[in-house]
Amino acid sequence: MKYVLIDKNYNVIDKIDSITPGGAEHYFMGRKQMTDKDKFYSLWKIVPKKEYDLNMEAFARKSSSHPINWWKDEWTNPDIDVIEDGK
Repeated sequence: MKYVLIDKNYNVIDKIDSITPGGAEHYFMGRKQMTDKDKFYSLWKIVPKKEYDLNMEAFARKSSSHPINWWKDEWTNPDIDVIEDGK
């Protein structure tokens, strides 16, 4: 099974193909030369590659089926009062 080491912003820092999650933890902690698990997990997270891919796929999805062009709905000059009914 493949595991990835990610930071708080879900950027992949490193990856490994390991049989057990404990093997991945041992490898990544060795690569970062850290022995304190609490400090290690305060900076990074170890997740299976499949889980990471599913999460990134969910982040990449659009919230709407059609794009919103907010700049077309904005007034071109919001400081000028709008004249109603042509007056």
